[in-house]
This record gives sequence, structure tokens and C-alpha cells, in this order.
Amino acid sequence: MSQPPAPVDLADKLAQFSDLWSQKKVADLNDYEVKLAKLKGEFVWHTHEDTDELFLVISGRLTIQLRGGDVVLGPGELFVVPRGVEHCPRADEETAVLLLEPAGTLNTGDAGGPRTKAAESLD
Repeated sequence: MSQPPAPVDLADKLAQFSDLWSQKKVADLNDYEVKLAKLKGEFVWHTHEDTDELFLVISGRLTIQLRGGDVVLGPGELFVVPRGVEHCPRADEETAVLLLEPAGTLNTGDAGGPRTKAAESLD
């Protein structure tokens, strides 16, 4: 009999990297990727035309800037940015987040530019 898959230890995965604004894939869920990232500072204003984007704060505080006002999240809080809504994540202190997005979703959405990076897998 084969062993069941091991659970994902988020604290262990977060300890494996220190780079900011770099998404690390930790699991697959159907056609979605479960990703971790460490954030500090302001990202870029962007939109995901074809998908919603889920942010779950693990530690720190995250401000999701929207054109209509800001959403501030603390540990254990999540927010779903609806598809087509322009947003800009900002973290005034180092913040760890879990993201849930369809596989292949670009971190900078329609904005592109030098901060665009594909998610890297953590083994």
C-alpha cells in the first residue's frame, strides 16, 4: 500500500526562501496553483481580466489598494480580488501570503514589465 501524500507545512515552506515578490508554488488544486510569497513595499497596479485572485495573509499586514479604496488584511484574513478589478498590493512590513490562482497566471497581470515572474516550485 502506498503512503498518502504528505501535508504541506507552510512555515517550513516559508523558511525556504527570503526573496520578496517571488511566488513559490507549494501545491496544485485541479487547474489552480497554491502559492506562497513574501511581500514588502508596493507592487504594480495591474488587472487579471480572466480570473479572480485570492490573497490569504499568514503573517504581517497587507493592503490591497483598489481604485475605490483600500482593503487591509491581517493574519488569518483573506480577500478575493474580482476578475477585471485593478489592484496594487502593498506591504509596509514583511508580509507572508498564500495565493490561489489558475495555473499560469502572471503575477503582474496585464501590466507586464520587469517584475513579471513565473511561480517557482518549492519541493
